[in-house]
Amino acid sequence: MLSLSFPGEEPQPQKAALTYSRDIAPIFQAHCQGCHRQGEIGEMSLMSYKEVRPWVRSIRKAVRTAQMPPWGADPRYGKFKNDVSLSREEINKIIKWIDDGAIEGDSKDLPAPRKFTPGWVIGKPDAVFSMAEAFEVPARGTVPYKYFVVPTGFKKDRWIRAAEVRPGVRDVVHHVIVFVSEPEDRRKKGVTATPEARARGLFFSNLLCGTAPGEGPDFFPPGSAKLVKAGSDLIFQCHYTPNGKPARDRSKVGFVFAEKPVRRVYTRAALNSWFKIPPGEKSHKVSSKHIFRQDIWLVSLMAHMHLRGKSFRFDLYRPGEKKQTLLNVPAWDFNWQTHYLLEKPLSIPAGSRVECTAYFDNSAGNPANPDPSQLVRWGDQTWEEMMIGYLNFVRQDEDPIKPEDLDSDN
Repeated sequence: MLSLSFPGEEPQPQKAALTYSRDIAPIFQAHCQGCHRQGEIGEMSLMSYKEVRPWVRSIRKAVRTAQMPPWGADPRYGKFKNDVSLSREEINKIIKWIDDGAIEGDSKDLPAPRKFTPGWVIGKPDAVFSMAEAFEVPARGTVPYKYFVVPTGFKKDRWIRAAEVRPGVRDVVHHVIVFVSEPEDRRKKGVTATPEARARGLFFSNLLCGTAPGEGPDFFPPGSAKLVKAGSDLIFQCHYTPNGKPARDRSKVGFVFAEKPVRRVYTRAALNSWFKIPPGEKSHKVSSKHIFRQDIWLVSLMAHMHLRGKSFRFDLYRPGEKKQTLLNVPAWDFNWQTHYLLEKPLSIPAGSRVECTAYFDNSAGNPANPDPSQLVRWGDQTWEEMMIGYLNFVRQDEDPIKPEDLDSDN
């Protein structure tokens, strides 16, 4: 066909159609495949065009509404290394690709596939510790928290730069928190102390890692790690939620050790356990705070609530300075309890405080609300509530450990 153009007019080049291989696969690699692959928490695998194609309409809706990838942080406050949210350009590209027919394209345009370690997000662990025996989870009823002691057998101090808890049966495991019980702790409490008594004494001092709905592994910034002293035990706190079928759970935790001198990461909790949420209350405010007694570098934040949680905010008050909002989660989602890893550690002077502000929706308008007619207090079970702001930080007055303390012997 003859193409005509008038003087002063140049033919406009046709834009190449978007294809999965060239345009979409890189986005899915960067933002989706960490969860959407065999054995992980994503509902479906998105590792190839063949796997993606049947789900394109669901994908369109999820990215258009920002339901996926799950990222709750208000973009106006803070920058985070593990931000998996899509840019507006990426969202528009995915939607247009689907609307134009979800073309596969040439396989030669595909990026090199990401490499994953089956069964682990942190890569191949240097050490793995499991519960000694499987726990029999009943089909029905309420299961109080269970505690299991797992000796490490470490002959010298180990420094953990990444840790990942893997539930044995994800459907019935609400959470697992792993605490470190050091030899000194056992001497103080006595070797006959129950695992529960030992763990409760460690909540504010030696929490190592954990998993909860939507919570990923713990990664600590370069130059920092958590300490597990020689001879320590691990204590698994397991919260089981029966789902109508009996199950046998044997959860485990994997560690990647630091290879260079590091500073110790500490975890503290700004919590409020004295609240009372009135029946039917749509927006009930609960506050907590933590005061830093030393100069520190803050490295990450995590909020924890249950089914009535509505929003959560962390605000920093340095002495003599105005409020700085560190993290705001305006639409809390119980199913996605995210660690927010700061892009750069934040220097905070002694005497500063972090205030946490949470709002709870105990009304009938909250579809997740177990019972809007109840007065709600702090409690272990999901139909009760919690309010915790976790703070991970490094003390500025501590020097890195010596390299000779980091050899590969257990």
